[in-house]
Amino acid sequence: MAKAKMVYFCTQCGNETPKWQGRCPACGAWNSMEEHIEKPSAPGRSTSSPVGLSRQPKSLREIGTDQEIRFTTGMAELDRVLGGGAVEGSLVLVGGAPGIGKSTLLLQICSCLCRERKVLYVSGEESERQIKLRAQRLQVTTDGLLILSETRLSDILESVEQSAPDILIVDSIQTLYNENNESSPGSVSQVKDCTMALMHLSKSRGITVFVVGHINKDGAIAGPKVLEHMVDCVLYFEGDPNSTYRLLRAAKNRFGSTNEIGVFEMADAGLEEVPNPSQMLLEGRPENACGTCVACVMEGTRPVLAEVQALVAKTTFNVPRRAADGFDFNRAVLLLAVAEKRAGMKLSLFDAYINVIGGLRLDEPGADLPVILAVASSYRDTAIDSHLAAIGEVGLTGEIRAVSHMNQRLGEVVRLGFHKVIIPRVGTEKLVIPQGLEVFRVRNIREAIETVL
Repeated sequence: MAKAKMVYFCTQCGNETPKWQGRCPACGAWNSMEEHIEKPSAPGRSTSSPVGLSRQPKSLREIGTDQEIRFTTGMAELDRVLGGGAVEGSLVLVGGAPGIGKSTLLLQICSCLCRERKVLYVSGEESERQIKLRAQRLQVTTDGLLILSETRLSDILESVEQSAPDILIVDSIQTLYNENNESSPGSVSQVKDCTMALMHLSKSRGITVFVVGHINKDGAIAGPKVLEHMVDCVLYFEGDPNSTYRLLRAAKNRFGSTNEIGVFEMADAGLEEVPNPSQMLLEGRPENACGTCVACVMEGTRPVLAEVQALVAKTTFNVPRRAADGFDFNRAVLLLAVAEKRAGMKLSLFDAYINVIGGLRLDEPGADLPVILAVASSYRDTAIDSHLAAIGEVGLTGEIRAVSHMNQRLGEVVRLGFHKVIIPRVGTEKLVIPQGLEVFRVRNIREAIETVL
């Protein structure tokens, strides 16, 4: 009889090694190896024999796509992030910080899902009574919602077999355990086994499965990195704990784009959709204040306006300080160096701080020019026109390059009441300028600064 084998898993990346090591050889994390006893598989028929195969391979031409596989979740913002709605037979992982609203979001969508489908909500963290109280607060009173408080995987699969739901919600994957696995719940091997079982259930029966996942102190999904490779979609629920607004973005999506974001507001009765995030991000913007500029960026197919603030103050250190919140730090340092070299600003004698208001993170090149203008406004202590927005990518020689979807950006600028916009001169010759919008085309950052300041 074969003996059990001791292996070690890395809790950060899921790498497997035969002996314990202080540092993972794959990802380099320290003290991340956990032991796991692998039991030998039961003897059975050789896998090389083709007899008894449950499924036969099909030709690509034989596979039909006539049946509609997407359905709405009842929340347009969630449908946007998922790529137009949830997909039948998909496995979706929703991660986020504790108390951010993951369970609230999934329980709220049950009101719409239960109108045409049967939903089974499995919670390993709350009792049925607690879920009932939360459902009453969220005004979820549908009869098609089944509630189960269970953590053992076999009992959950048996309940799925008996109730035959169309949608399964598991809250959370770290609380489930497989009794055939001797590891504790939440360990690497337990998370892998439970996720693999849910994936097999989703693909074999066509059940849409939503799984809640905790995050670690670094902000990544807790458990092995292979967990994110197994699922179809990975959604991150983000937000400032001191703010009521929440951002939902996709880190992985096999059925749509990963550039879309959904915006929600946490209210007393649950999450409310924010169909106009630009207006939300610009609320309370100071007028005639130095060091602020409005940027227009693309989040997927949606143009979003955000306020970029900069503070330039004379340094008291040998090396000036640099800080960026909501903007890539290395990119910010690069832009400050370009501004000093190409625009003549002596920023090496000043501390520089950059902040994006509203919790939004600007990752695209179109936000380069607003950052430069905000820094220049604070440096010169001169305010930029409050009705002006800026769009453009900045190169190392100080030139301003065109970005994509310029027509959609200009339309959003006009819709929110801005009368002026500064854009690159190159690559924008064929733009259709909306009525009532004054456009300034510039070649480099020095010309842009002299135009608005």
